[in-house]
Amino acid sequence: MKRALGSKIALYIVLSLGALAFLFPFYYMVVGSFQTDVDATVGGAFPNPANLTGENYVNINERINLFQGLVNSGIFTGGVLLGTVVFGVLAGYALAVLEWRGRGATFALLILVQVVPFQMLMIPLYVMIARDFGLSDNYLGMILPFLINSTAVIIFRQYFLQLPKDLFSAARIDGAGEFRVLWSVALPLVRPALVTALLLTFIGPWNEFLWPFLITKEASMQPLAVSLANFISNIAASTANPFGAMMAGAVVLAVPAVTLFIVFQRYFTTNDLGSGVKG
Repeated sequence: MKRALGSKIALYIVLSLGALAFLFPFYYMVVGSFQTDVDATVGGAFPNPANLTGENYVNINERINLFQGLVNSGIFTGGVLLGTVVFGVLAGYALAVLEWRGRGATFALLILVQVVPFQMLMIPLYVMIARDFGLSDNYLGMILPFLINSTAVIIFRQYFLQLPKDLFSAARIDGAGEFRVLWSVALPLVRPALVTALLLTFIGPWNEFLWPFLITKEASMQPLAVSLANFISNIAASTANPFGAMMAGAVVLAVPAVTLFIVFQRYFTTNDLGSGVKG
């Protein structure tokens, strides 16, 4: 009993140290965003209250519009999430539940897409979207390359495969069409997959820099990640405290993502698949 208790205590100590090591950069980022004078030493993590101010947030907001950047990031990310859910659910359901010729080959092609880096497709995508479609400096131009997420399709397929086939058969016997089966039977049972796919997809477009940087030239259309990069490379040197201003911008960019993960983290471990079967 004592040995088991000692092992559990040691495990908690190791996990606590690991959590502290993981959280320290976030803590240092927040502290740095409030520092009046830069302190790059270890003591900077525990600053003098007299050295704390909110001026860094004011300074960066004077040079880049934080609110407009957040709005642009929200529209860009929201459009990507909408496409991820709609096309991911439809494709995942078709690959897992429906019987049709070529289903296995289509899924194999979907797996193959995972190994193709986006950077290889960026130039032809830019030519097609900016020149042929005329969608530069446009929200749709930012969203289109990310509208279908192959990872989300795989997640939904795997969840749909775990559902009992009898549920779908019973719904079809009652006269439900495939869309009614999907909406009324399948979707309520895969809520963890929906939240997981949304959270995993959210990080990508929210932090995406390269594609929005290429497709947008107007500062009023750029997401916050691009605005911050432009600030660091072109404007930061003109501020009284460049380090503090950069940390302030990074905090503004990180807060929505961290908040979402804290609020919805329980869905990563929730399993409601068995709730549809009784007896």
